Amino acid sequence: MARYAALAALLLAVAVGGAAAQGVGSVITQSVYASMLPNRDNSQCPARGFYTYDAFIAAANTFPGFGTTGSADDVKRELAAFFGQTSHETTGGTRGAADQFQWGYCFKEEINKATSPPYYGRGPIQLTGQSNYDLAGRAIGKDLVSNPDLVSTDAVVSFRTAIWFWMTAQGNKPSSHDVALGRWTPTAADTAAGRVPGYGVITNIINGGLECGMGQNDANVDRIGYYTRYCGMLGTATGGNLDCYTQRNFAS
Repeated sequence: MARYAALAALLLAVAVGGAAAQGVGSVITQSVYASMLPNRDNSQCPARGFYTYDAFIAAANTFPGFGTTGSADDVKRELAAFFGQTSHETTGGTRGAADQFQWGYCFKEEINKATSPPYYGRGPIQLTGQSNYDLAGRAIGKDLVSNPDLVSTDAVVSFRTAIWFWMTAQGNKPSSHDVALGRWTPTAADTAAGRVPGYGVITNIINGGLECGMGQNDANVDRIGYYTRYCGMLGTATGGNLDCYTQRNFAS
């Protein structure tokens, strides 16, 4: 009897684990992924063939809370935000073109490779800087300081670094995950700096030093455009505070 009870417990654990593993894939199906990123394998894109659906799902499943937390709308909004931000980071779209927001995941490396070499931007989130490579590598069990090219040659590692960055609070910055889920409460310093809950503060987390507190700019518009498109595709509202035009960056 004890043996059967143990077997039943094991099967239940496997079932629960399987359900959690399928969480992201139940929203971002292979067909949805292809529709969101219709040009990722375009011959004009240097990353063609790299960002596979299977690699995304494999990476997502190593972060159980990613894209599986909260209500159905919370899940959809977080995934739309993640893909909105990473699509901008890797975009091959032309500003003002009718298909501007259909060119996410076109690049896997920073074009000029000039920012903090050899730790220049790579992967969906364009992971940059030795500190981020070190911290991400420690979190996922890879030595990315010695081998930063793993982020642009191993698609699962590449996605894992992006999701690690998304899920991780650093310094006075909240995690993008918590912001997307509406779980971030601004401090007095945040309020004084104009940083308010919403998609805009995720832009501030990712690239505030170059894009926030300087009025309307093309980068913000592009990030918002991708996010709005994906929210529409997934059937959820964008929420408010989409830009960071008047927010001071977290380092100020």
